[in-house]
Amino acid sequence: MIRRRIYIVIGCLCVALGTIGVVVPGLPTTPFLLAASWLFYRSSPRLQEWLLESPLGLYVRSYQSRGGMRPSTKLFVIALMVSMVTCSVVLVIDSRVVDWIVAILGAIGCLVVIFAVPTAKQP
Repeated sequence: MIRRRIYIVIGCLCVALGTIGVVVPGLPTTPFLLAASWLFYRSSPRLQEWLLESPLGLYVRSYQSRGGMRPSTKLFVIALMVSMVTCSVVLVIDSRVVDWIVAILGAIGCLVVIFAVPTAKQP
């Protein structure tokens, strides 16, 4: 019962972050919504159905139907991450330590997209 509630709370947080990611460049949408879908699947089929039928469900359904991300989308996401990290490091952050942390986290994010996110099967 406690696990179910925790999954619902984290799932709602993922939906909120995914929603913000629709309008904020550099914040991913699909991974948060996929996580929310999985969490709702484990805790509340009604919430999962709501998510899949909402406008945000397009991201999840598209990912599921293709079996992954299109190569062009992967390339766009990686380019966006690199540009956002570069802008942050060069223009915004004043600390060298924080620069390195952001750069390393950006590199990890790119590697995750390249190697961990499945590439969609060609139609």
